[in-house]
Amino acid sequence: MRRIGVYLAHPRAGSFNHALFETVVQHLSDLGSEVLAHDLYAEEFAPELSADETDTVRSATGTGMPAGTRTGANSSAGIHDSQVALHRAEVATLDALVFVHPNWWGMPPAVLAGWVQRVLVPGVAYKLGSAEGSPEGLLRAGRALVLNTSDTPADREEAEFGDPLQKIWAACVLPYVGVTDVRRVVFRTVADSSDEARGTWLREARHHAAALLS
Repeated sequence: MRRIGVYLAHPRAGSFNHALFETVVQHLSDLGSEVLAHDLYAEEFAPELSADETDTVRSATGTGMPAGTRTGANSSAGIHDSQVALHRAEVATLDALVFVHPNWWGMPPAVLAGWVQRVLVPGVAYKLGSAEGSPEGLLRAGRALVLNTSDTPADREEAEFGDPLQKIWAACVLPYVGVTDVRRVVFRTVADSSDEARGTWLREARHHAAALLS
C-alpha cells in the first residue's frame, strides 16, 4: 500500500482548490492508497518559524529539532510543537506527496511556505554536514505532484514572470529533500472558468494523482 500525503493551502471553503483536494484524496483512497490528508488552514497550522528552528547545518537526528529546543507551554516555539512534530513524523514515512494551492504573487500561500520551512527541516527532510557541502535528501518519497490554480494566462506567466512556482517546487524545494520526480499541473484561468472546464480539470487531477502510483 502506498502512503501519500496530500496538502491543501487555501483559506476559502468551497474553493476550486478544495474541490481538487477532495477529488485527489478520494481517488487515491479508492485506488487503495493510505492517504494522509491535511487542510492546513482548517488545521490552523502555525507557519511562523521560530528562532529555535533556523538551523540549517545538522546531521540526521530523526527529530529535526536542535538540542535544547524549548517545548514548554510558555515558549513561542512550543505552542504548536506537537502539531509540527506530527507533520515531521508523517512526511518521513510517505511514498509520494501532493500539494494543492493557488498561485499568489508567484508564491504558495504563507501557510504552505511556513509548512515547508517548519516541516522539511534538517534531520527530517535532508542533512547538510557543512555550509559549503551538498545536501543529502532524506525523504523516501520519490515523487510529488503539485496542483496549482492561476488567473494568469500561461504565455504571460512565462514571458513576464518566468513561472516562479515551477522554480520553487521543481528546483529549490523538492529535489533538495530527495524528491526527484516532480510533476506540476496548472489549471487556468480559474476566475472565469465554466462548470464544464472545472469538471474536465477534476478528471485531469484524478489522472495525474493515479499516475503517482504507477
